[in-house]
Amino acid sequence: MRKYLKYTKNFYFIFTVLFVIWMVFIDTNDIISQFTLRSKLSKLEDQKSFYLERKAKIKAEREELLSNYELLEKFARERYLMKKKTEDLYVIVEE
Repeated sequence: MRKYLKYTKNFYFIFTVLFVIWMVFIDTNDIISQFTLRSKLSKLEDQKSFYLERKAKIKAEREELLSNYELLEKFARERYLMKKKTEDLYVIVEE
């Protein structure tokens, strides 16, 4: 027991213990903050991969639309309700 009391009176030991406590629990970059930031980073990386895949899919669809006139016309009619001058357009809304 005296051996442990001898170390607790040492200035360097006390300073080291207080420094470790400060760095682990009190500092702005403590362990809890590091865990939350790491989990947030992993979520953002997952979102990044999702959006990169979606971007590639949209680019492929765009290339297909620009290369095929009939498909572009169908897309414009369905999505943007476009029509020819001689046609009538009826929109059916389901309730």
